[in-house]
Amino acid sequence: MERTKLEMAAANYTYLRGLFFIPLGVLPIVSALGNTGWGPLRNTWVFLAVLALIGIACLPINNFYNKHYGTLRASAGQQARAAAAVVLAIVVVVGGSTLLRSRASWSLDLPVNATAVTLSLVILLSYAAGRVLKAHHLLISGPVLVVGAIPLWDGADPSNIGLAIVGVALMVNGVFDHLLFVRTFGAPAGLEGKGDNDRA
Repeated sequence: MERTKLEMAAANYTYLRGLFFIPLGVLPIVSALGNTGWGPLRNTWVFLAVLALIGIACLPINNFYNKHYGTLRASAGQQARAAAAVVLAIVVVVGGSTLLRSRASWSLDLPVNATAVTLSLVILLSYAAGRVLKAHHLLISGPVLVVGAIPLWDGADPSNIGLAIVGVALMVNGVFDHLLFVRTFGAPAGLEGKGDNDRA
């Protein structure tokens, strides 16, 4: 029983550090804007610089979690499930997008937003693989999947809209993940009980 609790704590620690998804959620939005040639993002170097800034933004977040909560290592089984989830994600995104909407001769060529469908499905499958799928994940990513699957996306390729929607969903998921993380592990060390009078 104790081992189960420890493994669950490690899973929650690994998957629910939601602050990472704030900058990471910017990535698909920036990708969508770059794909459409919007403003300075049409320049490859600007896009790469934004990617670097997203990576740099993750460093203080990682430091925050490590400093206030320490570190936990996932079990071998959890690491294997995470690796399998990565492989599955690639298959779902590439295979699903090609099957649902592409110029391939065997594509179904459905009027759906394949990007929104496959990426939201990957998000849900990733949480499920980590055994930390929560109600808020279904309430946030579920509607993205449904909206993407509505057969009204005919005309121009809606992939960039799908990327933007998924980016927003990632950030919202991240906020709720972090709130759940704090409820699970407690307020950050040294920050408990700070009231208005304690703020400088």
